[in-house]
Amino acid sequence: MEKGSHAHVHHHHGELKGRNLGIAILLNIGITLIQVIGGFISGSLALLSDALHNFSDVLALLMSWFASRLSMRKQTPKQTFGYKRAEVIAALFNAISLFIIAFYLLKEAVQRIMEPQDIQSGLVMILGGLSIILNGLSVLLIQKDAKQNMNMRSAYLHLLSDMVSSIAVVLGGLAMYLWHIPWIDSILSIAIAIYLVYSSWGLIKESIRILMQFAPHSINLKQIQEKMKAIDEIENMHHVHVWQLDDKQINFEAHISFKEDLLLSEVKQIMSKLEHMLHDEFEINHVTLQPELNGSCKDESMVSQERKHVH
Repeated sequence: MEKGSHAHVHHHHGELKGRNLGIAILLNIGITLIQVIGGFISGSLALLSDALHNFSDVLALLMSWFASRLSMRKQTPKQTFGYKRAEVIAALFNAISLFIIAFYLLKEAVQRIMEPQDIQSGLVMILGGLSIILNGLSVLLIQKDAKQNMNMRSAYLHLLSDMVSSIAVVLGGLAMYLWHIPWIDSILSIAIAIYLVYSSWGLIKESIRILMQFAPHSINLKQIQEKMKAIDEIENMHHVHVWQLDDKQINFEAHISFKEDLLLSEVKQIMSKLEHMLHDEFEINHVTLQPELNGSCKDESMVSQERKHVH
């Protein structure tokens, strides 16, 4: 009964997340269209770059929405892990797109500094202010999900950085209106680009770590080995593999050497104890342990190197 209740809540949360994403997508389509028109009329590079970033938000949110739906598909005999990594791939794609946008902005900003243009600062401030409001609503819609999910965090980063961009656009428009500084627009675009690189780099590294099946930073194998060897019946732990399926599930598999031959019921009891320890102390939620008698494996190193087969 408890499992059924949990599954129902998860499904409801997925629907809510999908609805919030849908609203954010519509808001950002509206912002993009308004800013493109306003950017051409006013001649503001910052406003056009903000529009480009907003368009990337639309693509990022669509990617996140699709990946979120895909990740909820059931596992099958052909896809035994399901589509859990769809959201990790979406997060990586979105983070890389932020990088590409950043370098495009840098190129355009440098070119505009060399060839400054007059800008209608009043229109820039009005449209930038509208973008702050609509982007702010989008950020609030997915803020809660971004704390729990890498895919949603990548979409959230797009929206948050775009809100920062819009604030910079408004401040730039105000500076141009008050002091008539033509290059302030380009300087702000460069600042936005640097912020985009900074905000997305961590997410790129995290996504690649998961896709490369590296052990999570939180896992200390030596500490796990010590805790296992503290159990009298256990000699050592070897042939260890630990990886993340997504940003929630950590998988752990290992061979466990016993000092002496034990009854199956005794082995099962010790294995259960190890599984609880891994879950409670290291937050590992999928464990596969292979019990064996000490000396059964020729190579008992913790991380075993695969041997190349010579034909």
